[in-house]
Amino acid sequence: MDYFLTEQQQELRKLARRIALEKVKPVAAKYDRDGTFPWDMVAEFSQAGFFGVYIPEEWGGAGGGVLDLVIVTEELSRICGGIALAVAATALGTFPILLSGNADQKRRYLPDLVAGNKLAGFGLTEPNAGSDAGAIQTTAVRKGDKYILNGTKHFITNGSVAKIYTVIASTDPEKGTRGASAFIIEDGFPGFSYGKIEDKLGIRASKTSELVMQDCEAPVENRLGREGEGFIVAMRTLDRSRPGVAAQALGIAQGAFDLAADYATKRVQFGKSISSFQAIQFMLADMAAQIEASRALIYALAKMIDSGKEKVAKESAMCKIIASDTAMRVTTDAVQIFGGYGYMHDYPIEKFMRDAKITQIYEGTNQILRSVIGRHILKEAAGG
Repeated sequence: MDYFLTEQQQELRKLARRIALEKVKPVAAKYDRDGTFPWDMVAEFSQAGFFGVYIPEEWGGAGGGVLDLVIVTEELSRICGGIALAVAATALGTFPILLSGNADQKRRYLPDLVAGNKLAGFGLTEPNAGSDAGAIQTTAVRKGDKYILNGTKHFITNGSVAKIYTVIASTDPEKGTRGASAFIIEDGFPGFSYGKIEDKLGIRASKTSELVMQDCEAPVENRLGREGEGFIVAMRTLDRSRPGVAAQALGIAQGAFDLAADYATKRVQFGKSISSFQAIQFMLADMAAQIEASRALIYALAKMIDSGKEKVAKESAMCKIIASDTAMRVTTDAVQIFGGYGYMHDYPIEKFMRDAKITQIYEGTNQILRSVIGRHILKEAAGG
């Protein structure tokens, strides 16, 4: 379909596709197998300007928007959803500063993030606060010109490799979510360290770790917004970052479909290619239709956000669940088309299925996001 991308966006897509094929594809299996972080790919992405495609020009970015980020994430994820996270997860950690930071905070942090000199992460999830984000136990107590943070965040994408993190902590536990505040935490702050680095099923080229704060000292000027605005910062961030997760899922689905369609034309059974069998054709047709429907929703939402639309929680949740559920269906069917070969590490398709699963889980499980959509539907039906 023609999504009427600008000439600049079309060129961006071509560039991302070329780098994905020429640079990412040759090393994707190795990074997945070893579970190491792809610093050489970070350098490639930095040189291409991918970290700044959605950042305003005044902060050194390309002046694009969420759609530009979606395009890059989709194309990189067609080859490796894990390596693509170096860009997408840094965007998640950057959005709080971009959306809620003051001029000084943007001046201090955005240029390095745009240049890819530093990566970013987002610290919300805790051992006892996953879907129930309001149950966070990390605290931040103000003492003079500093806040003292104590607590542990876990399952943090880019954890241990990023240098800048947005962390949500409670400054007034009695107020629940209204007592949460957001802070910019730098690698090297006193009392800040990393805990367990996770060994994951998929996206193995992306690092996931605990962030440990033991009397961690953060300057007052590193608080994002006012005290008590932490969940506003977090929700505004997630509403704008979920199209990125959806784009990752979309890219994974498209990459798996590409492999399955190609394999189906070459695999011969009963004297002819399996693509000649109606059962395989129906599978490919469903896969293609689901992928294109997901792309249409993602691009439409990204354009809506870039037009200045503020309240997009319902649409953002829809976008993420549709794309991630599609990725899981498509990659599972792709493995089925490959048959026994699809189950073997010798073929790349099984990696796509492993990578797809996380898109249904992080940045809000699809079950929680269905609840979000339901609440908005009922509120609208009641005239709210």
